[in-house]
Amino acid sequence: MTGNHENKTITRRRALAVTGGTAAAGGLVVVGYQSAFAGTAVEGEATASASATSTGGSCMTLMTSVTEGPYYLDGALVRKDITEGKSGVPLTLRLTVVDATDGCTPVPGAAVEIWHCDAWGYYSGYTTANPGGSAPAESEDGSTADDDTYLRGYQIANANGVVKFETIFPGWYTPRTCHIHLKVHTGGQKEDGTYEGGKVNYTGQLFFDDDIAQEIFTLEPYSKHSGTYTKLADDMVYDDGGASSGLLTLKAVKKADPSKGYKGFLTVGIDPDAENTGAGSGGGGGEGGTPPGDAPTGAPPSDVPSASASASTSSSS
Repeated sequence: MTGNHENKTITRRRALAVTGGTAAAGGLVVVGYQSAFAGTAVEGEATASASATSTGGSCMTLMTSVTEGPYYLDGALVRKDITEGKSGVPLTLRLTVVDATDGCTPVPGAAVEIWHCDAWGYYSGYTTANPGGSAPAESEDGSTADDDTYLRGYQIANANGVVKFETIFPGWYTPRTCHIHLKVHTGGQKEDGTYEGGKVNYTGQLFFDDDIAQEIFTLEPYSKHSGTYTKLADDMVYDDGGASSGLLTLKAVKKADPSKGYKGFLTVGIDPDAENTGAGSGGGGGEGGTPPGDAPTGAPPSDVPSASASASTSSSS
């Protein structure tokens, strides 16, 4: 993709992906959008066949944990809306956490943490890191977002294991495709506006269909970031496994107008006894959270405050 983005019409995409994979201690991902979006109507929504749904009361084991990447920060706030005024195409993300070792039963109380870049490829805490290509400085976006906390947050799973986030469609940075990072924590508790204690059971990344992403990137403010976009097939983390590799099912809020936003969903199966922080693991992260040589450059400021310090001004649910 270059600065002259090709204007493509979004077609109905495959909703669910192939089954397969082997059991892993770190975590597992399964398809299960029906339970996550029960009762939610989206224009143009198709009925999808779930080749990777659970059968015989057992859960499909599909995906191992991957790296947390170089831009993780502790202390994200517990809140539903993580945008803080950052502009972009609206994205409602709905994930269902289930116990893959116990017939895909819900995991109420699981804390799902996500973080991702803004429309121009900048992460909070790393706002001077060059996203590659040509993009305005992060400070030019005109928002009032906190440079240390935007587009990061936790949600606590309800009785059905469901969490919901309101955010924006992420942009991209060289050399990665468009993605969202996530961790699933259990055993801790909400404290001072963030989540404390427990352990990380699963570390993963969520991905987006190329055609939808490239359509989004023709729109403002995404179109101000020009350069070479990495497609799924060329990404260093995504392994072409579809939903089994974190590919979200996306449904347009208004099919004829992608600027109105999308709903994305996936069921995340975990082993509550496992632990995988993703720090120092392979694939696009760098040892101990250090960016690889071809990742955007830059470092978080040395005086980054604790996110909990501003918890009282943030919404939570």
